[in-house]
Amino acid sequence: MIRVFLVDDHHLFRVGVKSELTAKGEGRIQIVGEASEVDAAIEMIEERAPTVVLVDVHMPGGGGERVIRTVLSGKSDAKFLALSVSDAAEDVIAIIRAGARGYVTKTIDGLELVEAIERVATGDAVFSPRLAGFVLDAFSLEPTGRGVDEEMDGLTAREREVMRLIARGYAYKEVARELVLSVKTVETHVSSVLRKLQLSNRHELTRWATDRRIV
Repeated sequence: MIRVFLVDDHHLFRVGVKSELTAKGEGRIQIVGEASEVDAAIEMIEERAPTVVLVDVHMPGGGGERVIRTVLSGKSDAKFLALSVSDAAEDVIAIIRAGARGYVTKTIDGLELVEAIERVATGDAVFSPRLAGFVLDAFSLEPTGRGVDEEMDGLTAREREVMRLIARGYAYKEVARELVLSVKTVETHVSSVLRKLQLSNRHELTRWATDRRIV
């Protein structure tokens, strides 16, 4: 029996996933918990000791990347499988760098998801075909440990979230509302991002992110 924990901030989606896993898992999968928020997820994963954690990528509070890094920095043996609507190369690479064993999109069907969970539980890496190419391309360019995402590696998970929204044209107030932060905190993160990336303003940031297909 594979113990599975769900992390996603959309209630209806969690309900659907639980239904599919119960129906298609045929007694091989046990749902041991779920969480809609990052902090709650971290605490409950440590309590419930799941075998595999299905985690969304984009959530307030640091997203799936923060969940993975925090849990794996402790004593947990949980393996993480990202389940996201995003198929952006930057999201895939960031989650794998955080420690996930695989990444599949929410277009996956129930039986395929069960098979992906089983493979991750045994230690395999699982990716949708197109997403696997992103990972292979990224890590094949790192023979000396200095990868194409070295600049991104210098940003915290929160700074990456802020950077993406700012690069997409969000105003500071809109970013604050989206990420549940104060406007002052958003301004601080933007200043930090610009400093680390050696950029002068948000227009240069948008161009930088667009060139790297981050937005």
